[in-house]
Amino acid sequence: MSAPFRFPKFFVTNPAPCPYLPGKVERKVFTELSGRNAAELNEALGRIGFRRSQSVAYRPSCADCNACVSVRVRTEDFAPSRTHRRLMRQHADLDVTACKPWTTAEQYELLARYLTDRHPGGGMAEMDEQDYADMVEQTPVRTYVIEYREPADEYGRPGKLVGSCLSDQQSDGLSMIYSFFDTAEDARKGLGTYIILDHILRAQRAGLPYVYLGYWVEGSDRMAYKTRFKPMERLGRDGWRPMEESLTVDYADRGKPLPARTRSDKVLPVK
Repeated sequence: MSAPFRFPKFFVTNPAPCPYLPGKVERKVFTELSGRNAAELNEALGRIGFRRSQSVAYRPSCADCNACVSVRVRTEDFAPSRTHRRLMRQHADLDVTACKPWTTAEQYELLARYLTDRHPGGGMAEMDEQDYADMVEQTPVRTYVIEYREPADEYGRPGKLVGSCLSDQQSDGLSMIYSFFDTAEDARKGLGTYIILDHILRAQRAGLPYVYLGYWVEGSDRMAYKTRFKPMERLGRDGWRPMEESLTVDYADRGKPLPARTRSDKVLPVK
């Protein structure tokens, strides 16, 4: 017999400076994900715009701004661009593994370099190794760490870790919680885009209709990349609807599928 459903209690954070739009103030509403129904609650809240962080589900609740919009890619109808297909071929040699949500020093070191380069002074900039372990390991839902590595050497030793993504598997899709990758001058180009493409491919092969990308913020350059994955849906007052076509870039090869096989064929376990 399943446990009775308890309506969650919601709380509101104190106002704080917005990390995306200068001069704005952010506020969040959140609730704890706990008990037997934590996964079901997380999915239900995710469909109305909440995101997960450790054992908490939250969403923006700002008094004078609604710029943060939940977005998701429709995987079955995904239309890759020429650049997308080129990146899939370019990074097809990477070894990609879906791991249990346990952290390693190698992951943290890559994250620290990524934050220093891409998000200096951001809310996660001061994250230490224990903070990172809490972010990954404190999860009440079905979670994986996807690792992206250079090919193994001639002795079979694992290659260098160049990317990683913390992802939740839900009944209707994959939710990308946080991704990071090598940003050094000599690093592979387009790794962030490739990680999203890999998730779309995994979702397609697992029969999952969506990849959730979190929030898109109109006017924020840091979020502009999310509009490059079409078709995309955005959450509004009337539910999930297609993004405006005005946001669609001109894809010369729209409609052609992603490459049929890559070294990243290993989809997340779904059984």
